[in-house]
Amino acid sequence: KGIKNGVKGESGASDDELASDILSHYSSASETTSVLEEGGEQVDEQTAQEETEDKLKQCIDNLMDKSAKTRLAALESLRQAFSSRVLYDFLTERRLTVSDCLERSLKKGSGEEQAAAATVFALLCIQLEGGDEAEEGFKILRPVLTAILNDNSASIVARQSCARALGMCCYVSAAEEGEDLIKSLALLESIFMSSYPNREGTLPTPKPGSPGLHGAALQAWSLLVTLCPASRMAVLLDLHLPKLQACLQSNDVNYRIAVGETIALLVELGRDINEEFEVDDSESLCECLKGLATDGNKHRAKNDRRKQRSIFREVLHYIENEDFTEEKIRFGVESVYIDSWVRRRIYDAFKEILESGVRHHLQFNPLLRDIFGLGPPIILDPTIKGNKISRFEKHLFNSAAFKARTKQRNKVRDKRADVM
Repeated sequence: KGIKNGVKGESGASDDELASDILSHYSSASETTSVLEEGGEQVDEQTAQEETEDKLKQCIDNLMDKSAKTRLAALESLRQAFSSRVLYDFLTERRLTVSDCLERSLKKGSGEEQAAAATVFALLCIQLEGGDEAEEGFKILRPVLTAILNDNSASIVARQSCARALGMCCYVSAAEEGEDLIKSLALLESIFMSSYPNREGTLPTPKPGSPGLHGAALQAWSLLVTLCPASRMAVLLDLHLPKLQACLQSNDVNYRIAVGETIALLVELGRDINEEFEVDDSESLCECLKGLATDGNKHRAKNDRRKQRSIFREVLHYIENEDFTEEKIRFGVESVYIDSWVRRRIYDAFKEILESGVRHHLQFNPLLRDIFGLGPPIILDPTIKGNKISRFEKHLFNSAAFKARTKQRNKVRDKRADVM
């Protein structure tokens, strides 16, 4: 959400101007230390970098301002900056200050401020590359995120943002910490399970905004499920698959879609564990999926119908044929292959937080490159005119990314086995 009215910070510049300046610096700056002007003179980018960091420091200072508008504008500026560039060195030195400010916003801010702070915290964990620093921050803020998520009187928007942040921060920060993973899974379950049918098999009447909250919690939960060991998965499959099938009848299109994708993810994980895995009452499930994949209900919005049909065609195709429609995401001279429901859930989770910056982070953030099996960043020198990668080299990059798919599946499986 853009901040319409610029609020003057201590520097005299409005927060809108700060955000604009930061983004303009980032969009013009390259990953190298210098560029060539027309005259051939080298221009040192150190000055531009220092100016940008000064503006980021001002935004961090503004997080402590008495004005709610100033704090909101600062959070939005940081959200844009954190999603558009990799700032590990800058943030490592200031992580405790930023975490303290975000904690204050989460505890005392309005619903809008809480939502923004939760998103910025998720971005901070991604920026810190899921290392010890990110884990330290997650242990401090997890209780605050939990409190908001559990608070029925809190803003729905804030609770949704906290659900997403809890899932992402736990995924990148606590993959090796079984206790944090178990607690986060249980909390997210408690949120979306309130959408499950009662003993008579009837779905509860949703409260305003609750389908969005249930969907956010379900998607965050399904991200963390990809880290679970086989022993835990068997329990989760038995408990959730039948209940989720009933939730396909939800009146909310986005929640139906989240449920459908989660069912496909769980079935895939079940088949990974046991090749003979079969869904109970699969005929009934497939009939339901066919209905949603061909839904022509005129009472639904045209775009909703189209989106729903497309997703459920994929889900049905996978359940019936164990076939996944592969997607290729290009960034720079590389590609990442989304060839499973697990990888799609992981990619979608990062894309939801990073938005348009996800490709930049795939290119330069070691955390995402490790998760997707891409290896060290490939740096091309932008000062050399006509610097184009050959078709053969591009093929090698694509092949490497393609082979990384199998490695990633094994890596995820090893992680699950070690978690608990």
